[in-house]
Order: sequence, then structure tokens, then C-alpha cells
Amino acid sequence: MADGRGRGRPRKDPDRLARWTPPEGWSRLVAWISPEEKRALKHAAADADVPVADLVRRLADGLSSGVVSHELLLTGRARGGPVVEKIPTLFERDDRFRVTDRPKAECAWVFAGEGVGTEKLDGTNVRLTVRSGHLVRVEKRRNPGREQKALGIVDGWYVDTSADSAEDKWILAAAEGTDVSQWPDGEHSCEALGPRIQGNPLGLDTHLCVPFNTNAPVYEDVPRGYAELREFLSTLESRYAPGNLAEGIVFHHPDGRRAKIKRKDFPKLAA
Repeated sequence: MADGRGRGRPRKDPDRLARWTPPEGWSRLVAWISPEEKRALKHAAADADVPVADLVRRLADGLSSGVVSHELLLTGRARGGPVVEKIPTLFERDDRFRVTDRPKAECAWVFAGEGVGTEKLDGTNVRLTVRSGHLVRVEKRRNPGREQKALGIVDGWYVDTSADSAEDKWILAAAEGTDVSQWPDGEHSCEALGPRIQGNPLGLDTHLCVPFNTNAPVYEDVPRGYAELREFLSTLESRYAPGNLAEGIVFHHPDGRRAKIKRKDFPKLAA
């Protein structure tokens, strides 16, 4: 493609799909998997908001870079790493990976009317480390695979990005395009957004990182019921990028707990 290659094969745009060629040196890996393994992959992809192909590619990248070892995959023994908070989805999922009207017990505070709703921005989870107003480290999220989850490893973690990795190119562009000069020292979890990240559903012109708890727009009077939320999200306009649909809502409790729901989590409304 004339405008550069993305991280993977386009899935929904027929015109782009017809023109797409893999980056130089890429090869296709095929494996037979059981129905249970297929469902687990799809569930993991749904929870991580990425295509299944991204999970497979990131696993391979982690193995090649030494971030994930065969010991970790086969035995569950890891050398450690920063843990990424897993934000629960408000409702239980069915076998088709859509949410049902069964609330999750851990999200009871949302249904009790506690907390505030903010816009869920559709991008890639990253973490920026800032010192004296300067960006000193850029990390990306890793999620546990099926074998890891079976061994009780449920939390994700952050790993360093690399300037030599094609997968990290646009994450680094987003980090470099973010003004951190006024940020306090520390580690800041963010959403990386932009034209070459996650299909750019917000139609942004530049790449940047948005801190989770400081810049996400707030929505007042967000409904808390299943049917009401489905209707609310079906037409909810993004306040971060007006003219585009918001991906979803993240509820924030004063004590730090969070819960999320996305428009695509719901079954499609009957025509």
C-alpha cells in the first residue's frame, strides 16, 4: 500500500483487503486448534479489545524478544513484571462473546449508582514514564494467553517497546506526539490513539497518548441497566472527537475501582 503498512491484514474493508500485502519477511503460520481453544482465543481477544490475529502475533513477538518464555507458557513460572489492572466488563458474556443481562457481581457498585461514567477511547493500552517533564520510557500491554489463564495467570503486564519493532512504530509515534512537559513524575497508563492505531475509529489526524484518568470526557446521567445502556451506546457521540461514535463507557469509583462496557459488546439490535 502506498501509504505504508499497518500491523496486520485488514479485516473489514474489501478495498484495502484486495490491495494488502504483508510486510517484507512476514510468513503465515497455521495450526489446528480445538473448539475450546478457539473459544478461549476469541474470549481473550474480546476482553483485550484486539483481533485474535493480534494476540497470536504479540505472543510470537514476545517469544522472539524474550519477554515471554516457553517456561512461562508451559509451567506458568514467570520472572515477574508490572501488572496491568484488568478492568471488568459490566455483564457476563455468552458463548457468542456478547454480553448478557447478567451483571457481574464485582460491578455491583455501578448498578447501585456509584461512580462516574467517562468515554472509553478506542486505541492501544500503553504506559509512559515521565521524569522532570521528559518521556523516559514507553511500554505496551501484554495479555496472558490461554495456557497462562489455565494456570491462574489472569492479569496482564507491561513490556518495553522497541524502536526496531514494526509493531511498535505507531505506539512510539503517539508517545512522541504527546506533550508530557507538565506531567508529574511517575508512570502514566494511557490510551495510544491515531490514524494508524486500531483503525482510527475517532478519525484523528495525529498520533497521541491520552492518560486514562485525567483527559477522558465525562458523561453525566449514564444509564446503568442492560437495555438502557445498549440503547444509550448505539448513538452515543464521542466528546473527544465529535462526529464519531464513542466506543463505550468506563465507570470510575472514588476508591479507584473501574468497570467498562462497549457498544460492540452487545448483540446487534434486530432490524
